[in-house]
Amino acid sequence: MAETAVQEFLEQEEDTQKGRFLTFALSSESYGIEIRYVTEIIGIQTVTEVPELPEYIRGIINLRGKIIPVMDVRLRFKKPFRDYNDRTCVIVIDIREVSIGLIVDSVSEVLSIPEAEIVAPPDVSKGGNRYIKGIGKVGSEVKLLLDCDKLLNDEETENLLKI
Repeated sequence: MAETAVQEFLEQEEDTQKGRFLTFALSSESYGIEIRYVTEIIGIQTVTEVPELPEYIRGIINLRGKIIPVMDVRLRFKKPFRDYNDRTCVIVIDIREVSIGLIVDSVSEVLSIPEAEIVAPPDVSKGGNRYIKGIGKVGSEVKLLLDCDKLLNDEETENLLKI
């Protein structure tokens, strides 16, 4: 009986998160990430570099005693590096049992985007949209919705677990 109640609660919680996205900016582009992946949002902190990591993994931060690798999403998307400022944020997410910080230019808001307003990304080139799960239409704007599970492949996730 208690197990059923817990299961129902978890399903209800998942339902309240369905279709909700944390939106953030990189330059003039607006992105969204499913809220269920987001643990917290923090301001940019001192990042300790770790040798022999890919360029887009800027290093690690100490978040209340927990060591978390941080990825500069600009560099992951092959955009030019931009100095961090007071608007730069770290979105801490959990993907495949790993906590990772995503460094973004700024965080905007949490939006509800109905499934009917999400379309598949155009198939422009081979592998060109591997990080984009869909495109959300919000009024006259579009939000590029990220596929968190594809931000890191299995090998990259395995390497981050060794830090």
